[in-house]
Amino acid sequence: MKFDLHTHHYRCGHAEGEIRDYIESAISSGLIAIGISDHSPYFGSTEEQAQPLIAMGKSEFPLYVAEILQLKEEYKDQIDVLLGVESDFFPDVAEFYRAEYIKYPFDYIIGSVHQVSGVSIFNRKRWNKLTESEKVRDKELYYELIQQSARSGMFQILGHIDAMKGFYPPFSEIKTNAVDEALRVIGECKLAIEINTSGSTKDCGGWYPSDDILERALYHGVEVTFGSDAHKPSRVAEDWTEVSKRLKEIGFKDWVYFKQKQRQVVLL
Repeated sequence: MKFDLHTHHYRCGHAEGEIRDYIESAISSGLIAIGISDHSPYFGSTEEQAQPLIAMGKSEFPLYVAEILQLKEEYKDQIDVLLGVESDFFPDVAEFYRAEYIKYPFDYIIGSVHQVSGVSIFNRKRWNKLTESEKVRDKELYYELIQQSARSGMFQILGHIDAMKGFYPPFSEIKTNAVDEALRVIGECKLAIEINTSGSTKDCGGWYPSDDILERALYHGVEVTFGSDAHKPSRVAEDWTEVSKRLKEIGFKDWVYFKQKQRQVVLL
């Protein structure tokens, strides 16, 4: 029973294809469910599109939801099309996001941290000239934001929880207890983390999070789900079989997806 909860499309400005293209790819790949979860607008600004080429404009958001709901009905006899969104988490404006999301019948919301101290986690230059202690500080700030997002009550899933290693693989070797503390909080809050296979498109390779984090997630009782983070239709469900096998080797018995914000358990 294959599913993929993390896909994008043209509205975000840095992905290819229509929503329909991702659904068709999912059907061709034998999925039972496909989640559409494009980047939400930046609701913390009065601008229509504060982050062009990163996230959709505000006026596009209701059109995005309406299109998915229409396609959900159209494809109901072939595949379960799920209404999702990938949401940034900014503590100071989180309530603006919460107020927008409550307007729509989301099946799930993915909470992702993409910025730390106002700088993208994927900015290759952010690590230049930092001392070792400053690198620890940035990693701990990242996981503090992840903890806050878990406690916010806004999300069912937390996205790519070690993606800061994307263009800086040594990130994984920075020693701190912050990762375990974040996993403990995620487990207590009963959120799922995704195994996100888009790491293969970055310098770090592989997927997010790393095996050692998944092992610690299992210890802390954290549930897992799958997301390709596809930005082109051909990547839908990429590495699904390999991830499923690795999770079983680590010791997971099942994983989950969400429908009407209710977890659906799928045996591995």
